[in-house]
Amino acid sequence: MKKLAPALAAVAAVGLVAACGNSNSSENAPSTPVAASTSVAVAEGSPSAVLASTPWETTSAKEAHGGSVALTDDAVKNYVGFAYFKADGTFTMFTLDDSPKMHGDWAVSPDGKTRTIVAKNAAGQVQSRRVVDIVTLTDKEFTYRVYPDANDKSVYYDIVHTPTNHKQPTA
Repeated sequence: MKKLAPALAAVAAVGLVAACGNSNSSENAPSTPVAASTSVAVAEGSPSAVLASTPWETTSAKEAHGGSVALTDDAVKNYVGFAYFKADGTFTMFTLDDSPKMHGDWAVSPDGKTRTIVAKNAAGQVQSRRVVDIVTLTDKEFTYRVYPDANDKSVYYDIVHTPTNHKQPTA
């Protein structure tokens, strides 16, 4: 247990940082990594384990009143693609035509309420950070919410992903 305590503390700290982040923030972030790279970060049965269990494909989007939004709509098109969340706390994303989109570090808060991604360039420098609210995270669906204006919670889009067997393209 003495060896496990520091790792659990690190995971809790990552979750705390993720939970305290500005929702949908995409401004430049400090160069501190978001996700720990220990196997504890993706403990069996945890929200992180669910996200890392399969590749995800954006399959739909809905607006605040439940209406469908085309994946090509300007309000949601930047969130559309294939996502590959690895158990080591790294991710890669591609557009639906397999063009590279972004890569970096990821974390899900221990309570499963938020997902944080930190996008990095090829040199490993932080380009942006985004924290989103998780609406649904099961082995059948991953949906997160984005707010065009972080100060107006009445306008939002839910970005829906489902598991896919799409192989990760080589970047």
